[in-house]
Amino acid sequence: MEPYELTLAEAAKAIASKELSPVDLTGSVLARIEAVEGRLNAYVSVAADTARRTAAQAERDIAAGRYRGPLHGIPMGLKDLIDVAGLPTGAGSRVREHHVAAHDSTVATRLGEAGAVMLGKTHTHEFAYGLTTPQTSNAWDTERVAGGSSGGSAVAVAAGEATFALGTDTGGSIRVPSALNGVVGLKPTFGLVSRHGVTSLSWSLDHVGPLTRTVEDAGLVLAAVAGHDPGDPSSLHAVQEADPRQAGDDIRGLRVGVPRNYYFDRVAPEVEKAVRGAVARMEGLGAELVDIGIPMTEYILATHWGLMVPEATAYHEETLRTSPELYGPDVRLLLEAGELVLASDYLRAQRARTLMQRAWARLFDEVDLIAAPTVTSTAARSDQQTLRWPDGTVESAADTYFRLSAPANITGLPALSLPVGFDGAGLPIGMQLIGRPLGEATILRAGRAYEATRSGDARLAPVPV
Repeated sequence: MEPYELTLAEAAKAIASKELSPVDLTGSVLARIEAVEGRLNAYVSVAADTARRTAAQAERDIAAGRYRGPLHGIPMGLKDLIDVAGLPTGAGSRVREHHVAAHDSTVATRLGEAGAVMLGKTHTHEFAYGLTTPQTSNAWDTERVAGGSSGGSAVAVAAGEATFALGTDTGGSIRVPSALNGVVGLKPTFGLVSRHGVTSLSWSLDHVGPLTRTVEDAGLVLAAVAGHDPGDPSSLHAVQEADPRQAGDDIRGLRVGVPRNYYFDRVAPEVEKAVRGAVARMEGLGAELVDIGIPMTEYILATHWGLMVPEATAYHEETLRTSPELYGPDVRLLLEAGELVLASDYLRAQRARTLMQRAWARLFDEVDLIAAPTVTSTAARSDQQTLRWPDGTVESAADTYFRLSAPANITGLPALSLPVGFDGAGLPIGMQLIGRPLGEATILRAGRAYEATRSGDARLAPVPV
């Protein structure tokens, strides 16, 4: 096994015991990037020399007894919305062509304090306003979409081009590409991870979180980046219910809600079969399955669009007026549409969100978490614009990608996507576990319990070199 093939937890254990050097691990991952990046295009830029220097410093620190923890010496990628001082934050857009960050984002600072080695910036759909990341190819089939908007981060992790990565999630942008590329993606509770220094799409829906090979790895990254930050007005003072690194894997007695509506409506048969099979495995491990109804489903998409579109347009107001030609046509259309949204409509969306949050809170009186598909289908071909369902419904690719992930953004609830198998074409399928606020330890525990029964789901994508 080459070092780039190791999970974060495996690499951290080897580094801590001095069986593996951070320099060798970083060198292996950089060599992997060189071998496969031409096919995948996961990175905007790779700072190879800086990464090697950081890894060498980590090696010296560890040798001197200054080991900082499980991220020390671990190479990772950052979505190109996350500021690192002295580096461009291009956000996938010509609008940011000459932008250079003056300061580190809070998450970059915390990863630096943990000793992580930054490899470079990963591609995003322009300003995170889309769910395909068109610059990047799916790690399992280069003719298919990577998913977005954190597609570069997901593909980098899936292909061994990063041991872990960070992304952002406004309507599924961590979980969707994670599901489509067979990796783990965690959208934490709203406000648990600081967004200071992270380019915004929609300030009331944005989240920052990890993309990793395993659920255990996600807990390790979350522990390093979570916590209150006075630089983020939405940052929580509250603490998680338990340390995500100590999630364990005993789920006996855990109440798992299985939706009877919405989440299995208009879902590809292979996706439904894989997710229901995963839920059955959890039941076999001692979980209690509870039939539940998802509330206010007819308002989910309208509420999400009603919040996101005007907030995104407000963020881009100045550049949309001074240099609209610099935006891609799909993003420009959405930003211009936001100028037509009435203040009264935005306020209705806010009220609907409040009602939805209250209704979902009542669900968690009955269950400890909810299990459902992450995405309705596996990765579509790059030129596919719509999906047609057996009932005759035609759905846009954008709507089908974020239809099942949007509720956790509207409610701010933590949601974990993890691989649960493959379809007949060999494309990954993801299951989503949604928890109560600050309930990351519970969904990580459930994810680890399932993951222990299916170790093959965590393998790297077989990218030809």
